[in-house]
Amino acid sequence: MARMDFDSAVALLRRLIATPSPSRGEAAAADIMEAELARLGYAPKRKGNNVWAEAAPHDGTKPTVLFDAHIDTVRPSSAWRRDPYDACIVDGRLYGLGSNDTGGSVVSLLAAFDALAQRPQPYNLIYLASAEEEITGAGGVRAVIGELGRIDFGVVGEPTGMNPAVAEKGLMVLDCTSHGRAGHAARDEGDNAIYKALPDMEWFRTHRFERISPLLGAVKMTVTGVQAGTQHNVVPAECSFMVDVRPNECYRNEELLEEIRRSVSCDVVPRSTHLSSSSIDVSHPAVRRLAALGRKPFGSPTLSNQAVMPFATVKLGPGDSARSHTADEYICLAEIDEAVGVYVTMMDGLVLSE
Repeated sequence: MARMDFDSAVALLRRLIATPSPSRGEAAAADIMEAELARLGYAPKRKGNNVWAEAAPHDGTKPTVLFDAHIDTVRPSSAWRRDPYDACIVDGRLYGLGSNDTGGSVVSLLAAFDALAQRPQPYNLIYLASAEEEITGAGGVRAVIGELGRIDFGVVGEPTGMNPAVAEKGLMVLDCTSHGRAGHAARDEGDNAIYKALPDMEWFRTHRFERISPLLGAVKMTVTGVQAGTQHNVVPAECSFMVDVRPNECYRNEELLEEIRRSVSCDVVPRSTHLSSSSIDVSHPAVRRLAALGRKPFGSPTLSNQAVMPFATVKLGPGDSARSHTADEYICLAEIDEAVGVYVTMMDGLVLSE
């Protein structure tokens, strides 16, 4: 039976890089993952562009662990100097769109999944190559999580330098609208909605929520867009602005929304409230094993599939988050090799209730 060794992992990643897979356009990459899981002897399942497989027949007496990494990418920017789909190797670096975010995790987790499947484990193990992570789309993890059965622990592959992110900020995007009354700019009439919005924008800039996380720090709010006015001589009756809110694990999104609405005069409408902050106890057996390996737990400011997983997760993967979404993105081959070893050492024989 075929096995996923280092060379196979690198070859798979090169095929994925060469296959454009923007969010909602991952079908060809999902085909590759489905074929690879079948080649390795597993029975892949698929929903949309999400592909998964179990390491062994499900045992209802055991807990279940999920390995997840996303196969979709952002679109390449005009700043790329290389062909983003060329997947060339130079001086130990594999270049290409999605190599770091999160192709390195996709293939490393698959290699670890395959290695762990070769011997009995005290848990069921599922591998998932998921879609639409970059847009937190409804056709991604949220579309399949209910079909995987009860999950007790998840490993989310993202570039963390193989240090475990044990907490992650959430996201809430707010559409805010201040209302005034139109009038002629040349006369003293009307009620300028821009002026009414300014105190609320200042509140978003300066307000500090009371609860501060030791891992994630304070809740962060940033006004990221403003729209008002139709022509120079008309006092605007409406001013709309966007606010990016990054909650820490000390608050539920709904709790923050309630306090915001009490504090500002504009209308506040959230685009969603489901992208929650997440955290895992540092005493979790997997985190303790990682710490014993010298891996340092930290809090991550960036969003991942953790936000839509209603169970304990750790974010862990090869690469560097600073390379994500950048031109000439790359993953080091040594990082892939290291990641497989860390994943296997973390999970081999792990008793989740220890």
